[in-house]
Amino acid sequence: MEAILNTVQSWLTDFFDEEVKTEIQNLIANEPEELKDRFYKNMEFGTGGMRGLMGVGTNRINKYTLGKSTQGLSNYIKKVYEGEELKVVIAYDCRHNSDTLAKTVANVFSANGIKVFLFSELRTTPELSFAVRHLNCHAGIVLTASHNPPEYNGYKVYWTDGGQIVPPQDGAIINEIEKLAYEDINFDANEGLIEMIDTEVDEVFMNASVANGNFNAAGKDDFKIVFTSLHGTSITAIPEVLKRAGYKNVTIIEEQAKPDGNFPTVVSPNPEEPEALSMAIKKAEEIGADMVVGTDPDSDRLGIAVRNLEGEIELLNGNQTMMLMTKFLLEKRKEKGMQGNEFIASTIVSTPMMLALADAYGVECKVALTGFKWIAKMIKDFPQQHFVGGGEESFGFMVGDFVRDKDAVTATLLACEIAASAKANGSSFYKDLIDCYVDYGFYMEKLISMTKKGISGAAEIKQMMVDYRENPIKEIDGSKVEWIHDYNASKATNLITGKTETINIPKSNVLIYTTEDGTRMAARPSGTEPKIKFYFSINTDLDNANDFKKIRKELELKINRIVSELKLG
Repeated sequence: MEAILNTVQSWLTDFFDEEVKTEIQNLIANEPEELKDRFYKNMEFGTGGMRGLMGVGTNRINKYTLGKSTQGLSNYIKKVYEGEELKVVIAYDCRHNSDTLAKTVANVFSANGIKVFLFSELRTTPELSFAVRHLNCHAGIVLTASHNPPEYNGYKVYWTDGGQIVPPQDGAIINEIEKLAYEDINFDANEGLIEMIDTEVDEVFMNASVANGNFNAAGKDDFKIVFTSLHGTSITAIPEVLKRAGYKNVTIIEEQAKPDGNFPTVVSPNPEEPEALSMAIKKAEEIGADMVVGTDPDSDRLGIAVRNLEGEIELLNGNQTMMLMTKFLLEKRKEKGMQGNEFIASTIVSTPMMLALADAYGVECKVALTGFKWIAKMIKDFPQQHFVGGGEESFGFMVGDFVRDKDAVTATLLACEIAASAKANGSSFYKDLIDCYVDYGFYMEKLISMTKKGISGAAEIKQMMVDYRENPIKEIDGSKVEWIHDYNASKATNLITGKTETINIPKSNVLIYTTEDGTRMAARPSGTEPKIKFYFSINTDLDNANDFKKIRKELELKINRIVSELKLG
């Protein structure tokens, strides 16, 4: 506690704004536990950069924590690219304070002699990733907290390739940040180095999105789409991209079209949650639409709902959409003629069905840690190979490599192309998915996410991971655990034979249990939220599409048994 109080006192010096000091004094007098939570640690870079609650303190998103990170990043860029004319690009989403925090970040970069391209208004994360390379920048920043609640904000850092920072850059940048005192931040902007950008980059990005996502599908005139931006940034791009690709029957949910950091019409602006798309699904039922698409605030994730076998609108999960989108891209690539250097990509907690798909098409499936920065790194590390597409279970997908992060703009267009083409051929998005289950195996996944807030929550999550390591599960739903992959120890252990293998990807606090019947359970603390996540995957054969409902019911019962058995339900 003494260390915390020393940190608090340092924020009461003349360097900090008067309103900051007033708020701290109020916390000292009236909210000691809140004070402790705000100052007990420094906010860290996670899988998506910095993300957290806004407010005063070292463990909050504010002018000073972002200023310090930007100062450290400036110092690092100047070291790495000594003698070059340095450039960065900055975008921001609809969240409270995103615009002012973006200007603060721009001020610090410019104060350090770095040229800044600052979007004049909110823009999508995929456009920021695209703009890094388009403008030949050394780095990029987007101010966003993705799909988190309204009180959150965040800071994603992109490197010269348009992908988020990865080792060794992340560690080196963190070292530069940790060297600094807050008083080392240079907030004195050089306005001459800050250039506002907007439509000229928009045009190039949207044209690239259409070029990568449009396959001239038949049936566009008869295909009805309901789209919601969930009060976020995608309203600036997706309607126009769909229009340019030839889609005329697009109904926008107007109540959710205006960017608003309060997200007033949803409990959570997360397209993974069925509630978030309820307004759009209701509209789709009213007008007889074929597909519903909703995106998160910074437009990197998308949720898709389509008509099932009964004609009802059903929300698909990220694994399902990833499978069908990847298969479609592979099929189009096959039509052109495979070159033999293609690869697709997925993550360690996403469906193993991607591996079966890759085998069927004779391409490589590279599997990375959670986060699209690792997929972007694959593209950079293997320039001799052609990246077709890929994604992760958390409703993200990347079409080709022109954007180096999750891209809900182009993925939305791709999903519409698949569905419109299927409908024109007498099928549907849903029926095509069932055909995948017949061809590659019926895989079913489920995610359980537990929120554990504050200091005690962090300790509880840490202890859960210790318990899973020190007292491993021996059996899941009657099937013996065969392998435990401990990504923190970089070791895979076969519990039956005693054999061990080295895991040759970067360390991460993830444990994956795999049983003899192919059942898989992964445990992973979130890098950006106070959560621990459990990912389940089971599979069986589906010999005939007519058996889909029966087999699905059996798999659902199995997943429910497992969740109950592990006391996670």
